[in-house]
Amino acid sequence: MTMARPLFYAALLIFIVVAPFIFPDFRTQLATLWLMIIVALTWDMTGGQMGYNSLGNIFFYGTGMYVCAVVGIGIAHPVAEYTNASGGGIYKFTNTQYFLGAFLGILAAGIFCALCALIIGYFTFSLRGPYFAIGTLGVAIAAGELVSNWDFVGGGQGIALPVYPNDLDQGKLFFYFLFAITGVVLFVFLNWMYKTRFGAAINAIRDDEEKAEAMGIHTLRYKLTTWAISAFFVGVVGGISAYQLIHFEPLETAYQTINLGIFMVVCVLLGGKGTLWGPVIGAIMFHVFKEVTWNYFLGWQWVALGALIVVTVVYFQDGLMGWLKHTKPEWFGIRVESTSDEGAK
Repeated sequence: MTMARPLFYAALLIFIVVAPFIFPDFRTQLATLWLMIIVALTWDMTGGQMGYNSLGNIFFYGTGMYVCAVVGIGIAHPVAEYTNASGGGIYKFTNTQYFLGAFLGILAAGIFCALCALIIGYFTFSLRGPYFAIGTLGVAIAAGELVSNWDFVGGGQGIALPVYPNDLDQGKLFFYFLFAITGVVLFVFLNWMYKTRFGAAINAIRDDEEKAEAMGIHTLRYKLTTWAISAFFVGVVGGISAYQLIHFEPLETAYQTINLGIFMVVCVLLGGKGTLWGPVIGAIMFHVFKEVTWNYFLGWQWVALGALIVVTVVYFQDGLMGWLKHTKPEWFGIRVESTSDEGAK
């Protein structure tokens, strides 16, 4: 068992590196899979580990897209002229401007979204239960409407970013590895954080916030920090998505509350809330399910998705990981004494 886990992680890391070369026709789908894994893991930080179910994490994704685009464009051209609906000419980007703008934009997106989480969380964390979920959803919807009417960032027409300057297949590899590296860093970070005193504190908030406060835990500080970390990574992948998609709109792409905003929650419910591997497994299951239904059951894909959610909520309320812990506890190092053992005693 001591050697099995390092070997498993080594094999998994090798597969992550070689996957886009083994399946070259599915590089975009593999990149999207990493996006789903990342947003599921970040949602579970607050929803699963801390017990605050947010419906507004899509706010950070959309805001990350716009912050990244503004910074990336601003490196080379005036943003207001570039996004002008009437058109202001042909704007070219050198390779240096493209990659420098993308790097600085992605970094700025993460930092800006983390700061937004601190500000928004200071007010919304006074709400609990469904009120917190509805409050965060309201923030995301309001942001989408505000941006769609803001001419500086293109309004309802959105923003078109420069195309990857080199070969198209090389661009698919580039974005795949950006998502993959972000996902691996997030997973390793959470694997460490959940084992620390910080992880124990946010679990205490989930179990009983009043008792946690009575024990001397500064609950608001932990809640704000957790949401800020989550928002940072969501903002980062939002920035990466902006450059990957090239063109995006405020309501249909950036602040897509009824698509990605719901998908990230479904991924966690499928895999199991409050676990490290649950969101990862749930994201993989959901992405495969979505790709199959969207390709082979077009027109019925939303019906299939609704049926999946109903089955999960009714029969697998703890997700796949919770179901496995109940049926196969020995897989998780949990020893259950049999009836014969108890009789022998």
